[in-house]
Amino acid sequence: MIKVGLISDTHSYLDDAVFKYFDDRDEIWHAGDFGTLELADKLAAFKPLKGVYGNIDAKDIREIYPEHLRFKCEDLDVWMTHIGGYPNRYSSNVKPDIYTKPPGLFISGHSHILKVIYDKKIECLHINPGAAGKQGWHKKRTLIRFCISENKIHTLDAIELADR
Repeated sequence: MIKVGLISDTHSYLDDAVFKYFDDRDEIWHAGDFGTLELADKLAAFKPLKGVYGNIDAKDIREIYPEHLRFKCEDLDVWMTHIGGYPNRYSSNVKPDIYTKPPGLFISGHSHILKVIYDKKIECLHINPGAAGKQGWHKKRTLIRFCISENKIHTLDAIELADR
């Protein structure tokens, strides 16, 4: 079993509460818009970090983190990208592949809207953790925790950190 802390759209702001909520996690996954490499480095110093760059991330972050990250966690095929859309409204940059080679878990950020939606057409769980930073149009800062065992996602918690 792998315990994952999922965060996105920090936009250079890292709430100290993230460390409390992710203390028992095995890994942190960041779905883009870190804001600064310093923020990414703080997360990576705390727990093993997987991440993708977002549309506001500069060259230093883009040299380390890819636009798309596809990997296996336990036996689950995971695809993480910043601008990915969501079921029935996938972005054009993922649409061809998501329908021909769907993952079991698709993670995106960008919208600043927390969503957990099962896409029945492709048998894939879509998660967007919302935004943990203070920049943007969201009202609440959020993150998600979950576990993966074999190819199953379970024990999912959506957490409100505070108002933006």
